[in-house]
Amino acid sequence: MQVFEYFAILLQNTHGEVLRMYIRRHMEGALRKRADMYSAVIVTGPRQAGKTTLLKEAVKGVNYITLDNHTVRLAARETPSLFFKQYEPPVIVDEIQYEPQILHNVKLIADETKKKGQFYLTGSQAFHLMKNVTESLAGRVGVLELMGLSYREIKETKYEGQFYPTAEHLDAVRSSAPKFDYHETAAIIQKGCFPAIYENDYDQETREDFFNDYIGTYIERDVSALSQVADKPAFVKFITAAAALTGQQLNLTTLAQMTGKEVNTVKRWLSVLEISGLVYILEPYYDNMAKRLTKTPKLYFLDTGLACFLCGWNSPEQLVKGAMSGHMFETFVISEILKSHKNAGKSVRMKFSYFRDWEGKEIDLIIERDGILHPIEIKMTGDPGKRDIAAFYSLEKLTRPVGEGGIICMCDTPLYITEKYRAIPVNMI
Repeated sequence: MQVFEYFAILLQNTHGEVLRMYIRRHMEGALRKRADMYSAVIVTGPRQAGKTTLLKEAVKGVNYITLDNHTVRLAARETPSLFFKQYEPPVIVDEIQYEPQILHNVKLIADETKKKGQFYLTGSQAFHLMKNVTESLAGRVGVLELMGLSYREIKETKYEGQFYPTAEHLDAVRSSAPKFDYHETAAIIQKGCFPAIYENDYDQETREDFFNDYIGTYIERDVSALSQVADKPAFVKFITAAAALTGQQLNLTTLAQMTGKEVNTVKRWLSVLEISGLVYILEPYYDNMAKRLTKTPKLYFLDTGLACFLCGWNSPEQLVKGAMSGHMFETFVISEILKSHKNAGKSVRMKFSYFRDWEGKEIDLIIERDGILHPIEIKMTGDPGKRDIAAFYSLEKLTRPVGEGGIICMCDTPLYITEKYRAIPVNMI
């Protein structure tokens, strides 16, 4: 019997209905560590990433309230000084962005009691939310950013460390890495990483309904709160265009042409996607030889399932045979590496970049660690070779030390290409 089938049977209630299954999140450790350090912890991230479920599962036996409830929101707005007398800490406060003024009361209680782990907050719309948090709870709050399910979480992998293309990482992950399966990996890329899809075992038709509803809710709630979008059909066209360009250099003019809007409008809409956690902008590597390097960032649509839905790739077979297969695989890998760092509670700002010189030689990802650059190439191939790391030697000519690196690909076992560069199976990220 499969593990998921076993748990599904265990989760049947007395009426024979199957309840939602919780897939353990690797951020639980970072969450508990922050709770031991601060009075408050806030978990941000895109809609439907699993923020509320994470807190309810990781922090048992505490009060729970949501400011998405009109009555609760009204109480927070009209009697903020009494709010936490009615809902005593320790407490989970969901959707804090709807009434950010109660952060002042969180601060007062934190300063008065000096207790750790009293407030567990969630919120979307990170830019506006974090501005209020920074002003109200500076030094009193730990901040975590949750993305969708990682491949490790889906496959119940025990290893929770940050990914680096090093022998140390490969040795650590080797014992718990799932067996590589090409077709299963393609299916996960096409399905995406929203927890509801796996917890409820949605079929393809239901997934399409889920994504369609997601886009509608996202535009009506998150987008409306972040930006005035009068032409909603054009915004949907814009999201679709962004998905079609995932894994490629960001060209605002191309996006504007595909959307039928001005470049400034597209730039503003792109910031909305980034703020709300749907896309990631990977900046180019900067060196004092900057005249030789590109200044154009790359765009990644962070959920490959949503991107596939928007692009019309309705099966794994369509995806792997399509023209975007390489870009979608690269998008998946970048997203998985981001998750490994964010789930560990680490920021990736200024640590991640990509390399492209004036000759067009490109390295898909560079991770900086302790002043050392680790180059990573991403190829949807099962037969990597030295030709795939040619650009690594261009990086070595620059001023910073270059450490171990690798090609993340569809091979089924790690392989040495040179003494410090390896082929790394995608299941060992």
